[in-house]
Amino acid sequence: MNTRNWHSLVTGTALLMLVGGVTNSCKDFLDQAPQGALDLSTLTTRTGVEGLLIAAYRSLDHNNGVGGNWGNAGSNWVWGSVASDDAYRGSSANDQPPIADVEVYHWNTGEADTYLNEKWTGVFDGVARCNATLRLLAKVLQEKPSEISASDAASIKGEALFLRAHFEFEAWQMWGKVPYYFEDDVDYRKPNNMSSDSVVKLIIKDLDDARAILPSAPRSGQAGRATKFKAMAYKGRVQVNAGQYAAGRATLQEVVDSAKFALETSFDHVWTGFPQFANGKETILAYNASVNDGQPNGDNGNWGERLNFPYSGSPFKCCGFHQPSQNLVNFFAVDDSGLPTTLTNPNWNANNSNFVANTTVAVDPRLDWTVGRDHVPYKDWGLHESGSGWVRDALYSGPYSPKKNVHEKASGAQSKVGWQPEQLNAVHLHIFRYADLLLELAEAEVQAGNLENARTIVNQIRARAGQMAQGCGTTTDSLVKAKYPTCATDPSLAGMAIPMIHQTNLDSLRTPWALYRIGRYTTPWTDQQFAWTAVQLERRLELAMEGHRFFDLRRWGIADTTINSYINVEQARRTYLAVAVGGYAARHREYPIPSVQIDLSVGGPGGGLVQNTGW
Repeated sequence: MNTRNWHSLVTGTALLMLVGGVTNSCKDFLDQAPQGALDLSTLTTRTGVEGLLIAAYRSLDHNNGVGGNWGNAGSNWVWGSVASDDAYRGSSANDQPPIADVEVYHWNTGEADTYLNEKWTGVFDGVARCNATLRLLAKVLQEKPSEISASDAASIKGEALFLRAHFEFEAWQMWGKVPYYFEDDVDYRKPNNMSSDSVVKLIIKDLDDARAILPSAPRSGQAGRATKFKAMAYKGRVQVNAGQYAAGRATLQEVVDSAKFALETSFDHVWTGFPQFANGKETILAYNASVNDGQPNGDNGNWGERLNFPYSGSPFKCCGFHQPSQNLVNFFAVDDSGLPTTLTNPNWNANNSNFVANTTVAVDPRLDWTVGRDHVPYKDWGLHESGSGWVRDALYSGPYSPKKNVHEKASGAQSKVGWQPEQLNAVHLHIFRYADLLLELAEAEVQAGNLENARTIVNQIRARAGQMAQGCGTTTDSLVKAKYPTCATDPSLAGMAIPMIHQTNLDSLRTPWALYRIGRYTTPWTDQQFAWTAVQLERRLELAMEGHRFFDLRRWGIADTTINSYINVEQARRTYLAVAVGGYAARHREYPIPSVQIDLSVGGPGGGLVQNTGW
């Protein structure tokens, strides 16, 4: 679904509102006699079906009408990044306390419960919209058989099943044993009495059913829509995440062999506001953010990510959340061969100070596409300077800023309306991309003992990472030119940066602010544990700050040791983490089910929802 289709969402939503009749002011509302039930006959059209389906796509990311607050951001930055070693909550000590409780593993507080409920509400609202689409589609086909062609009806059904599988996967990833809702359910107080494996089977069935009826190419040429191959790719994702490595390997290899997806030519083309790269060849599933499209408050933009920009001293003016951790920044250091120092140096995490621009410590070039750090160009917005207000409270949450979700100044992707429009943009939110798929396939190859296949995949990822490095980004910014005079004549922008120097299995480039180096694994992999570790390291380097890290650590079975080691070290860097007493424990294997949802399920068939163990 490309960005212009958000107009269809507005139309569909308006249609739902207009069916109820004339609206009234808040003052008059309570004085009105009941107006009766919603007349669904006015929706029994192709327009109604398409509007409901677009509304289901809209649930891929949070806005102020879907799922409440930031707990339902489509990127899972709270649940997948802040809950891991990738990121701090950020900002300042008193802002968004629910995220603070998530970060220190106090998940049973009332504050954390509110965010958990937002996530629950958001994903199951998405499921409900999918099921509403399926019900209305069946009604239209029965009552107006010539309204929708057979091919379009099949695609609409397949898209709704695909999206339902995604939302149920999100719920399963969070809570494990969750209810599975179908279009013919009449009582939503369903129990969560299925095993986790049974939920996975139903997700895979939806994806199989979707694959069987979806077209190979997106319907109407709208690239964001589900297709047969996206359903297949997502099935492989579910299988690997559920530990079904042999089945996942076969599924994902079939997707690779189809050649329907590919890596972008350079890393900066993945997370970008430049429209020519939107829904590119690497995109499998993305929330298609849109701005300046007629929505008066910019609500179709990157709502779930809008807190995650540098603070008021920057061009974005707010809000300083989701700050990269010191641990993550240190993780990008490389050795002389351009490989992660974490492989060979037990002291890789020793640096406790602000890692500012320097040309002596070699780093993976993905560092400066992922993290805003001092004296380094911040895409094409000038130099990142934490001491000049780019960071809200560096003593509290460190000196770094997130970067992937930020648009380029030259892209034209910034909103012109809404609260703090500088932080509203049309950067598409990658929920599942091809690099993620390839690294999951590499996991499956390691588990199958095909270590050289895994090495080939990892080297493919690393080769792409060495194509471009952060460039000057501007020729007009006075601070950039003053610090780096060569930038006065450097025409490169973020997204079109200085090419790396290509050597045999090693790319290296020394800029005025960094020594970038990235190498390939040239020695054959013969040790399975080494291969497993190398794939895990690559997933973090490639997908950092994208909301996957916590879920990866948990399914690998190393969340307890990794996170507790992280907390032990980080307490000296970020003193507020001292309250994370006990850190990650067995009960953190699953998030607690929101208490209000348990209360609402009382009296339902099967006894209602049962809280996860330990909560």
